[in-house]
Amino acid sequence: MSKNKIQKWLRKNLFDTWFNSILTIVCFFLLAWGAKSILTWIFFVAQWEVIIVNLQLFLVGAYPKQMYWRLWVSIFIILGLISLTVGSLIKRLPESVNKWLPLGWTFSFLIILWLIGGGLGLEGVNTNLWNGLLLTLVMAVVSIVLSFPLGVLLALGRQSQLFVVRNFCILYIEIVRGLPLIGILFIAQVMLPLVLPDDISLDRVLRGIAGLTLFSAAYLAENVRGGLQSIPRGQFEAGKAMGLNSVLIMLLIILPQALRAVIPALVGQFIGLFKDTSLLSIVGLLELTGISRSILAQPEFLSRYAEVYLFVGLLYWMFCYSMSLVSRRLEKF
Repeated sequence: MSKNKIQKWLRKNLFDTWFNSILTIVCFFLLAWGAKSILTWIFFVAQWEVIIVNLQLFLVGAYPKQMYWRLWVSIFIILGLISLTVGSLIKRLPESVNKWLPLGWTFSFLIILWLIGGGLGLEGVNTNLWNGLLLTLVMAVVSIVLSFPLGVLLALGRQSQLFVVRNFCILYIEIVRGLPLIGILFIAQVMLPLVLPDDISLDRVLRGIAGLTLFSAAYLAENVRGGLQSIPRGQFEAGKAMGLNSVLIMLLIILPQALRAVIPALVGQFIGLFKDTSLLSIVGLLELTGISRSILAQPEFLSRYAEVYLFVGLLYWMFCYSMSLVSRRLEKF
């Protein structure tokens, strides 16, 4: 951009009137003062030792060091599948590879859970040792994977012609959406064990995932229902004209279009679910926010709230923004 074009742009957008000129100058000085204060704090005042010393706790908590190889293998599996998926989206892979990608993601999900938790030949790792970012990611991903099909089924059930199915779905959705998430988590973590038989004990992580899944599914159902209602009736009639039954029309014609139409809303719900995992710290699970509170309880780091929560906020932002980028990419296909 030439110097003349820059001057014209500045004059048109920032200095076109005397009022806008004054406002621009004031805003510039406020931004400069704010940036100077923030940078001074970051480089000269903040004590980042709390992050460096406790980085392991932030990321994996008390997960056994001798089993870190399982986490590395899981990361390599995820990165490999992400690379294949990106190649598929930009149409750089053979069609035969693209067809197997959904199955690959499904099996990788099960393999990663097996690697992290153990069993079936691997030494088990108690879920009490799953802390920090590791626990946040596990609970968020599992809850998203489980709540999505459940939300789709609830949306389809709400539009069903069967009286019992339709009203059950409506009742479930309206009850869950009328309750706060912390209340559902409290029921799952504290009250559910009180009503279960003595010989049945559900893991705390499993109860937390159940609460997040059941809560998120109700909101996903309404998002999907909005997408279903946006599809013209002519699509259903066209499917009938092709000789398809109602189930195939819904699965092959209506549902794919409806899900594509509500990708932003679905991803927004997934991002909200990822951040909602922070509420699990209130019911005793040491996910990312919970482990931060335990780190701040260390005597040498009692007053390091800003550094700790800034680092935690950065981690949340990185993953949420990544999901947002993926959704924008999906909308183009």
